Formats: sequence, C-alpha cells, structure tokens
Amino acid sequence: MVYIRAKKVKSDQYLYLVKSVWDSKKSTSKQEIVKYLGKASDVVKDDIPIEYRNNPKVLSVLASFNPKDIKKREEATKKSKKQLYKKLTDGNIEDCVKIYEEYVNIFNAADFFDKILKPVMYEIGEHWASKKISIATEHVASNVAQTLVKIIMDGVSGTGKKKKVLICVPIGEEHHLGCDVLETYLSIKGYKVYNMGTSMPTESIIDFIENNKPDILFVSITLPDNLSAGQRLVKKIKEEHKIPILIGGYAMQSEKIPKFDAKVICDTNLEEIPKIIRTA
Repeated sequence: MVYIRAKKVKSDQYLYLVKSVWDSKKSTSKQEIVKYLGKASDVVKDDIPIEYRNNPKVLSVLASFNPKDIKKREEATKKSKKQLYKKLTDGNIEDCVKIYEEYVNIFNAADFFDKILKPVMYEIGEHWASKKISIATEHVASNVAQTLVKIIMDGVSGTGKKKKVLICVPIGEEHHLGCDVLETYLSIKGYKVYNMGTSMPTESIIDFIENNKPDILFVSITLPDNLSAGQRLVKKIKEEHKIPILIGGYAMQSEKIPKFDAKVICDTNLEEIPKIIRTA
C-alpha cells in the first residue's frame, strides 16, 4: 500500500511517497520511502512514479495541498514541454532560452531540468526510435539542448565552497547532456564540479582523481549498451581509490541493470542530489 506522508519544516510542508512493507523478523509493518516528492505546493501528478500515478488515495492527498497552485503548475509545465519540444526540433535556440527564462520566473532551474527538459528529451529519443522524427531532427534537438544547458551554465555564479564533485562517463558513451545538466545544477548549489562528460580512457580518469582529490564521483550512462563499460570503470576506480561512486543516467531505467560496486540512483530529482552527496 502506498500513500503520501507530509513533513512540516518551519512554515512549509514537504511530501514523501511511502509504502508499507511487512517486516517478517519483527512481525510488523514498517514504512519505506519510495520517493521524496518535494515542497507540497510544487508537487504535481507527474512527480509521482508512473506505477502509482493513478492511485486514488495518492491523487486525493496531492490535490489537498494548494490545488490552485498545483493546477497553475501543471498547466505551465504542460505548455512549456509542448513549446520546448517544438523549438528544440526546429533548432530554435533563442526561443528555447525564452522558454527557460519564463519558466524559472515562476519555478526554478531544477524544476526546468527535471520536469521540462528531461521528459522532452526522452520523448524526442522515443520518437526517433519509433521513426516519428528523423535522426537528423533528433541530432538537431540534442545539439540545441546542449547549447541551452551551456547558456544556462554560463549564467551560474556558484561559490564552489562545498564538496568537490567529479562527473564522468565510461568508454564508448558519447552522450553528455545529463552531465552538463548535473554540472549546472550542482554549480548553482555551490559545489566545485569537474565535468569530464566525454569518453576518455579509464587511466585518465583515475589520474585525475589522484591529482584533484574529488570527494565524490558521478558516472553517467545513457545507453544500455554502455552498462558493462560502466561496470569496468567502477571496478578499476575502486581498485585505486576509496571514493564514493554514484551511477545514474537514462540507462538506469533499463529492465536489467547489472550490479555495480557503487550506489545506483534512478528516477531521482535534482533537488535530491545534494542530500545524496551528503550521505554518500
């Protein structure tokens, strides 16, 4: 059974999707957090994992928190996703920047990345795979999206006083949009970020860790075909360095995810990442 639990911090409510799990050793049920949803006034239906999205009890509780704000957010999100899809596939970077600026005037950069850019890029990838759009259109959209993230990053003025974070990909992985988004968000939050989001030899990554001493390592894997390369990368790094490693990316949504000597994070909002870093 799943339900939403609210936690009040100062004057704001924060929501968690939890489920009851039977503890056979203690012969009692216990709560497990399925997902941290965020500030109550910001949470919408799309924030709920798809398998629980139409649960009547979940939707009922969700609707009880600031229904007018939720409706406003849902409408703005739906409109922005539709507009961004069109402008990305049209190759119109100027209008993409405008969509971003208009959205963050109401919400924030993390929401834009999590609720607008990420699902739109997934949709573009699915439409290319099903031949609804051409590979040329997909490439144009990807290039414009990368330019958009770079423009956003150029406007960041983070302090860089928090932990040092290294972001990399395994050999063969050529997709780095996720790395760029993570770099931008963590920089905004004050982390010192090293983004090695291009495929390079494992030895180079190990040498970089030795010379720069990052506090934590993120490995981003987009294509399922690169999961094995990711495993090898993690194994070699662990042989040389005792550093917390987090594995994420679109490939983590695959049906069969191999075991990693690292923490795998999937279906995680950007706003959850600093907490994961603190506890890693």
